Amino acid sequence: MSAEVVTRFAPSPTGFLHIGGARTALFNWLYARGKGGRFLLRIEDTDRARSTPEATDAILQGLAWLGLDHDGEIVSQFENAPRHAEVANALLEAGKAYKCFATQEEINAFREAAKAEGRSTLYQSPWRDADPASHPDAPYVIRIKAPQEGQTVIRDQVQGDVTISNAQLDDMVLLRSDGTPVYMLAVVVDDHDMGVTHVIRGDDHLNNAARQMMIYQAMGWDVPVWAHIPLIHGSDGKKLSKRHGALGAQEYQAMGYPAAGMRNYLARLGWSHGDDEFFTDAQARDWFDLDGIRKSPAQFDLKKLENICGQHIAVSDDAALRQECQDYLAAAGLTALDPDQAQGLERAMYCLKERAKTLPELIEKAHFVLTHRPVEPDEKAQKALDSEARGLLAELTPHLQDASWTKETLEEVMNSFAAAHDTKFGKLAGPLRAALAGRAVTPSVFDMMLVLGRDETLARLTDAAA
Repeated sequence: MSAEVVTRFAPSPTGFLHIGGARTALFNWLYARGKGGRFLLRIEDTDRARSTPEATDAILQGLAWLGLDHDGEIVSQFENAPRHAEVANALLEAGKAYKCFATQEEINAFREAAKAEGRSTLYQSPWRDADPASHPDAPYVIRIKAPQEGQTVIRDQVQGDVTISNAQLDDMVLLRSDGTPVYMLAVVVDDHDMGVTHVIRGDDHLNNAARQMMIYQAMGWDVPVWAHIPLIHGSDGKKLSKRHGALGAQEYQAMGYPAAGMRNYLARLGWSHGDDEFFTDAQARDWFDLDGIRKSPAQFDLKKLENICGQHIAVSDDAALRQECQDYLAAAGLTALDPDQAQGLERAMYCLKERAKTLPELIEKAHFVLTHRPVEPDEKAQKALDSEARGLLAELTPHLQDASWTKETLEEVMNSFAAAHDTKFGKLAGPLRAALAGRAVTPSVFDMMLVLGRDETLARLTDAAA
């Protein structure tokens, strides 16, 4: 086996990138990147009736949003069908597989009789050891010769050693009567040919490992390292489904969760590094290992996701965060920011990032710099602009005309003005928020004034006073 670690993500293009699939991709990506190996992508598109180009695009877009870049070309499982058939025929030639001419009616009859007699319903083909001279001129499938005695041990890095009696393994079909390969064969051949050393996937595939090992061993190939990870459950402890909310990775992008926060949160679903909850991509790559994966299912919790996302927003680079806001607006089908708005948003980031947990929250807090004059106050803000408040704004504006535009000076002017009117600055804050942002809840009045600049601030105060 190669010393280089090679992992893969192999989704079926029959729908969106499920959040569970996104976590599987993330675990494979983290392990490969952390070990200096390669992370490969294979589209398992053998189900031609259900596979669509649109679903493939959705998967690729979901991976791109999450920043999970793959190495090399994308492999199409369907295009490898001739190679899969070649392996099935090689096993046939080697006497490790056989032609089975049984009809579906005969197989059904066998199973019904076995059930009635209380025997195993695993099909036992009469063609397994038949003389080739007795083969009829009829359609056939190719079946592998499963071991009939002993045990198969799956040495799993997450689940531990899992022992399966070989009596539970049937002579699995490798090639259908129309010459097309089955999924089990295709997966093994593709993983071998791609040089995959570590198969990290959901534990719903655990039983498949024993059947796939039959092919590896029959071909004399190295069996990969298995790591079957627990599924993700909802808050009710049941398998994650539509009743728990959004399921697709792109849905979370359209809801405004930052990619770094989603990566961090997904990494913590079923894996841990001590008590660390918040970490960077670099730390995740350095820390991630298979022994940190738990056996029990993880529970998806939106509040925890939001908390982690808020921490990532707070430490994000301003320019990168501005671009992520633009990407969110596009994903959500909302109007993009114009160049002036985008510049204003980036300029305001320092006073927006600390308390926003999602990108929509961030954009809402930035309303003051994204809106244009005349500022339209909402219902709560309108109440703060009564005649007395407008009068105070009209008086205040001249005091700001020649003031040095720094936070310290603006605070001095405001406090002096409030004292002269026998009131406190808090009395002025409501009207100022309404005038500058059209909202009752905003960043600090002084931060808004600094971001907007002298001319825009004075113009908005004049508008409100009028």
